[in-house]
Amino acid sequence: MIKIYGIKNCDTVKKARKWLEAEGIDHQYHDFRTDGLDAETLKAWLEQIDRDVLINRRGTTWRKLDEADKQVESDQDAVALLLAHEAIIKRPVFDKAGQILVGFGEDQKEALSAPQ
Repeated sequence: MIKIYGIKNCDTVKKARKWLEAEGIDHQYHDFRTDGLDAETLKAWLEQIDRDVLINRRGTTWRKLDEADKQVESDQDAVALLLAHEAIIKRPVFDKAGQILVGFGEDQKEALSAPQ
């Protein structure tokens, strides 16, 4: 089963969830804000993907941060930042049998549709 992480008011997360349902792909939704997120999960993601992929530097939450908070020089810094401001996580994040995918484009759709 695929686990999709995001926040409920994110349009891209809504599109991804709708697409998964339309494709008949079994999935479970995890909302960062209501279900929480822990450091171990973020560390596991960062073992597979670069922190620059996971951190959304284009959103309003990022732009509102102090310059000091924007200094992310290690995965440890990234985990602390993302735990403090979960809206900065690029969405959606998919966990397909341990394979982590970020975003919702054609590459992600292809990977999600492929048999496990």
